[in-house]
Amino acid sequence: MTDTTLQVRAVTPDDFDAWLPLWDGYNRFYGRFDATALPEHITRTTWSRFFDGYEPMHAFIAEHGGRVLGLVHFIYHRNTILEGPICYLQDLFTVEDSRGQGVGRALIEAVYAHAKASNSSRVYWHTHETNHTAMRLYDDVAVKPGFVMYRKDV
Repeated sequence: MTDTTLQVRAVTPDDFDAWLPLWDGYNRFYGRFDATALPEHITRTTWSRFFDGYEPMHAFIAEHGGRVLGLVHFIYHRNTILEGPICYLQDLFTVEDSRGQGVGRALIEAVYAHAKASNSSRVYWHTHETNHTAMRLYDDVAVKPGFVMYRKDV
């Protein structure tokens, strides 16, 4: 596959059936939920946010030959040390047989371009420390600032 044949674009409402298997695959990859999928109402809420002009949430897909190979979701939010919004790349997933072929890189680059056009000077994300395959790409397209994430579900 060459970069010229890969298309990255914003999702449309008609993309739901093609997007859903990748969304489910992403959630399984990170072990977010048991053998069943994420509750349908959460998936539907997430999907609807991509089309709500009041939500700062966006989604792109990568396609090749009519097949959806990857997805990326990103969110803009305020920051205390920058004037413009910053962009959190929340979810990135590619189908297994397309990994290492530039799909993830193309999705990240599309987020970078959207962020720049949206007056955002920073894109950041997290990944699990065991996601070594993805980190090879991330080390090539971004810097690792050394911060450790802490969280507590409340």
